Amino acid sequence: MGRLEGRIAIVTGAASGLGRACATRFANEGARVVIADVQDDPGEALAKELGGLYVHTDVSVPEEVEKMIRFTVDSCERIDILMNNAGIDGENANTGDSSVDNWKRVMSINIDGVYYGMKFALPVMAKQHSGVVLNTASTVGCNALPGLPAYSASKAGVIQLSKAAAIEYAYSGIRVNAICPAIVETPLVRALIANSPNPEMTRQGMESMNPIPGMVTPEAIADAALFLVSDEAAFITAVALPVDGGYTAR
Repeated sequence: MGRLEGRIAIVTGAASGLGRACATRFANEGARVVIADVQDDPGEALAKELGGLYVHTDVSVPEEVEKMIRFTVDSCERIDILMNNAGIDGENANTGDSSVDNWKRVMSINIDGVYYGMKFALPVMAKQHSGVVLNTASTVGCNALPGLPAYSASKAGVIQLSKAAAIEYAYSGIRVNAICPAIVETPLVRALIANSPNPEMTRQGMESMNPIPGMVTPEAIADAALFLVSDEAAFITAVALPVDGGYTAR
């Protein structure tokens, strides 16, 4: 028996990166996973590989998030786990130089998308009197990063929104937590390193950011996520868990 045997889990932004790693880990532990993404081909392929389902979902559009929740309930009859993972970092510019369009886009995906996911999933979970929500925040939501004002603000918002919902729904048997990764070695980050003016220096800089040397792996995030959504964390709620090699402690 897996640690999530028989559970129904939704993971947004699951076609690649952290979402893919978490969706795969959940499925390997027995969950039936609904892959929600805007990347249809890789999303459908992953759903097929994991024996799950795929639903095209732009989390910045409330009607699409509501459709995702309805699709899951219609297909699986319940929702045990919702991982609001979809997110973007946006442009790199100081606050006064950053664009309004960038602010709106980052916020619409990173914080609005999390709100929409909880808005439509929490009433379903409340009727079940059970459920777990895990929201992907960031160490940048704990310690702001210059040059990414919208991203920093959105991820701090995810942490506080998670805590508010955790308190609101504790008596309904629902737990809500946030996970806060440092820089994770995803294909996107590897491409960023490769395309930088000095790839070796860029990699060394990223690998030396945390007291524990090296970059966080997607698998490390998936391990922490699995714990937080499993029964082993039954009394853990309203927590923002850094997975950062000690970065936020400095």
